[in-house]
Amino acid sequence: MITVWLNDNPRPVTPGHTVARLMAELDVPPRGVAVAVNGEVVRRADWPEATLTDGDRVEVLTAAQGG
Repeated sequence: MITVWLNDNPRPVTPGHTVARLMAELDVPPRGVAVAVNGEVVRRADWPEATLTDGDRVEVLTAAQGG
């Protein structure tokens, strides 16, 4: 197992884990979500190929309506 930091919380994942797999595990909604790994935004189209490594910092942000 390796550890990534998901929104500043440690999360163990298997080596070779992808952003797409992590988002599926989190049951992320299909729209209104942005993901950054180590401060760089990862386009949704790139999630399946974006492999996580030990110590990566993953930020998941959801859009919120407001006024």
